[in-house]
Amino acid sequence: MEKRIPTLKKKFNEEIIPALKKEFNYSSVMQAPRLKKIVLNQGIGQGVADKKIINTAQEELSSIAGQKAIQRNAKNNISNFKLREGMPIGVKVTLRRDRMYEFLEKLLVVAIPRIKDFRGISGKLDGRGNYTLGIEEQFIFPEIELDKIDKILGMNITFVTSANTDEEGYALLKQFGFPFKK
Repeated sequence: MEKRIPTLKKKFNEEIIPALKKEFNYSSVMQAPRLKKIVLNQGIGQGVADKKIINTAQEELSSIAGQKAIQRNAKNNISNFKLREGMPIGVKVTLRRDRMYEFLEKLLVVAIPRIKDFRGISGKLDGRGNYTLGIEEQFIFPEIELDKIDKILGMNITFVTSANTDEEGYALLKQFGFPFKK
């Protein structure tokens, strides 16, 4: 049985690498920036009071990513927030290889077009060629059923690249089809 290669991975190897090599005058294809991983993260402050919110968020994030999400616990005590060390305060999942490309395709083709009043995403990278996208509602993903949502939770999606500069990272993400604002 032949293994299925994700569409965006094939596009990356056949179209994006040669385009980046030409644009930045790389002498080798190995110099072209790559997408290393995608990290989905939900910080849930209300999870301190209600454990059910954390468990629901973990199930939702797992279904969105296609991989089990893990709970993140507080590292310090913060009395003002009634927070103790070891209490669950969020969930995260890290995607690599084929799952990363499959999630990216789902995000670009299905989820982002479902955002209400969408006018493009900000083109601001972090200074090292990485990009974080904040999403305010988890129900833009087709796996989430509107009827079963208890609480609307947002998430941060971080795209970690091997780019050395923001310019290279931006060019890579633009080639993948990110709808950046002009």
